[in-house]
Amino acid sequence: MPVSNGVERKRVTTSHGRYYSARIAAQRRKKLIIIQNLRRRKGARGLRTSPIKVEGRGINEREALAVLVGTQIGAGVLGLPYAAAKVGLIPAIGVLIGVMVLMLGTAFITLRFSAEMGGAQMSTIANRTLGKAGGWLMYLSITLMSFGALLAYVAGMGQVFSSLFGVSETVGGFIFWVLASIVVYHGLEASGKTELIMSYVMLALFVGVTMMLVPHSRLENGLYADFSGVLSITGVAIFALGCHTIIPDVYKGLGSYEKTKRVVVLAFLIPTVIYAVFMTSFLLVFGRGTPEVATQGLEALYGRAGWLVGNLIPLLAITTSYIGIALAQQSNSEEFVRFKRPVAWGLTVIPPALVYFAGVRNFADVLAFAGDTGDMLAFIVLPLLIWGVEKIRGVRARSREKAPKTLPAP
Repeated sequence: MPVSNGVERKRVTTSHGRYYSARIAAQRRKKLIIIQNLRRRKGARGLRTSPIKVEGRGINEREALAVLVGTQIGAGVLGLPYAAAKVGLIPAIGVLIGVMVLMLGTAFITLRFSAEMGGAQMSTIANRTLGKAGGWLMYLSITLMSFGALLAYVAGMGQVFSSLFGVSETVGGFIFWVLASIVVYHGLEASGKTELIMSYVMLALFVGVTMMLVPHSRLENGLYADFSGVLSITGVAIFALGCHTIIPDVYKGLGSYEKTKRVVVLAFLIPTVIYAVFMTSFLLVFGRGTPEVATQGLEALYGRAGWLVGNLIPLLAITTSYIGIALAQQSNSEEFVRFKRPVAWGLTVIPPALVYFAGVRNFADVLAFAGDTGDMLAFIVLPLLIWGVEKIRGVRARSREKAPKTLPAP
């Protein structure tokens, strides 16, 4: 059988032959495979601004937005008002906006490199740009962040289930862990649909809480400034706005760089507005006396109704964050360490559960540990380092191209 450019030709006599379109499609696939293989060998060098479009996995833009927003709005939103009470309303909002701008910038870096590498996870991106040491550093920082966050979420939900259903905290934590981990195992499509529903309900609850607090607000309660707590509010804000690990999965789910970029922008603007309104509402009511878990203050104002709403918000907020973070870490282990799905799932969700059942259940301390170590390194330091290394490589490459070529002496 004749061969043309390495592609088998199947009885084609003219451009209108029966197998002509099949042969052309095969040629295009071959070229795409060659280009992708070259990019893998070159790493991050030669990045384009029009990333590869990958095959979608069954989620739409609303579901993608729900996954990203749900990953962000978790335990962080419950601790932000307390952290804001340490500095005052105006400084807290300034820090929140500054952190949002910085985190959005590093989110764009993550999306760009992931898209140029065909949807690569953050550890793979670091490995191809910074070498094996950078790849493992990224993987370990994400693992540390995920472990601490999931442990804190199980501990927090144990308290919520205990309050709502009258079971022990251990039983409550176990029930939550089983249900949420099953959703994580089934992957992005199940998570997107689950988080879309919960995000709508959670948004309605946030609006309801704000309306409940407005009648009790006084402007003078929040108009003070104390910069001794700036580091605290900064750390909590970084944790509350971290969704970078799930961006590669969302990109692969949507299959479009431009769609994902639009979703990422909304995924940072929407939580920032929600956080600002939420902080303002509690600070104008409770001031410096804002509770550590903000929604606990609702019971003092509205009794049983406040107790119910105060438990429903962490129930939804923590559940969506658990799903998003666990899903991202599961995908990270599948790609970077090449674990099979059951192994990656087990290494993601089982160790935090074992530590929880062993007795480590201090919600606030575990959350602070995760934010101060893994989040800072994975979401800010390493993305900026990756971007800087790529820029330096680009400058050097252009310098070599412009350098005059000397002719050999006769």
